[in-house]
Amino acid sequence: MDVLRTQAVRVHEPGDPGALVVEDVEVPPPGHGEARITHDAVGLNFIDTYHRSGLYPIQLPATIGSEGAGRVEATGPGVTGLTVGDRVAYPNSLGAYCGARLIAADRLVVLPEGIETELAAASMLKGLTAWYLLHRTHSVREGETVLVHAAAGGVGSLLVPWARALGARVIGTVGSEAKAERARELGCDVLIRYREEDVVEGVMEATAGRGVDVVYDGVGRSTFEASLASVAEFGLLVAFGNASGPVGPVDLLSLRDRSAYVTRPSLGPHIRTAASLRAGAAALFDALADGTLAVEIGQRFRLEEAAAAHEALESRSTIGSTILLP
Repeated sequence: MDVLRTQAVRVHEPGDPGALVVEDVEVPPPGHGEARITHDAVGLNFIDTYHRSGLYPIQLPATIGSEGAGRVEATGPGVTGLTVGDRVAYPNSLGAYCGARLIAADRLVVLPEGIETELAAASMLKGLTAWYLLHRTHSVREGETVLVHAAAGGVGSLLVPWARALGARVIGTVGSEAKAERARELGCDVLIRYREEDVVEGVMEATAGRGVDVVYDGVGRSTFEASLASVAEFGLLVAFGNASGPVGPVDLLSLRDRSAYVTRPSLGPHIRTAASLRAGAAALFDALADGTLAVEIGQRFRLEEAAAAHEALESRSTIGSTILLP
């Protein structure tokens, strides 16, 4: 079997978007339990910026990116359930910013009819994140009120309609009128423009002083204190991301008066096994197929424009999901 040559976006030293370097690389034949896939599209996620900047240390040099979709080009010994030519996608597997790659076959999900490849690349990691947040970290129930930060962003734009479909009332925060309009379309019951309004005051006004049952906070440092102050008695603050930087130490005594909870989950443990990955993907594909979720691909960049894509993401100028096209 031949070696493939392709382009990859790699990091040799942590840094700003200028640390992303486009290089020619070789992709060898797949080994035992592996598949070689060619990418049609690659998803852009905030975790990519953490790997690039060194916030989440990885062994360097490395090809970054954690989500992609394409076709099976070859399979190695011991691989079952995959056929050359199958359309596949995956989340949470480092090495996606490239035209082709090797990947453990049990990390791939075969795409059903009706789920386009670009849609899968734009939704697997964010969609499975929304799935575990709403169904595993906390099972959202009818009648609950949830607060979603960055309600028009990649994960937020999935959390809002999915939470609404589960019967929750959704309060969303946004940073601009364009994002406010998008959040309204997604189904937010209450909108708070965090640049103009006090988030805690807005939450308390919307909940008659009670606070919310759950806060989904993927922003991090800049929103954490407001998130904590917005939680109701016995409520839960889910700090699942660090878009504005990591959260500092938490004063546990600050939770005492409300018997509130704080958790910092991640996707990895929720899809550790092939069975759990397939279960989450099936739930996501069902939600996409029945119209519960409608993923907007707001931006498309060429793979070699990855640095510009990172700049757009970190400046919070993107809406919905962003994909890179090899």
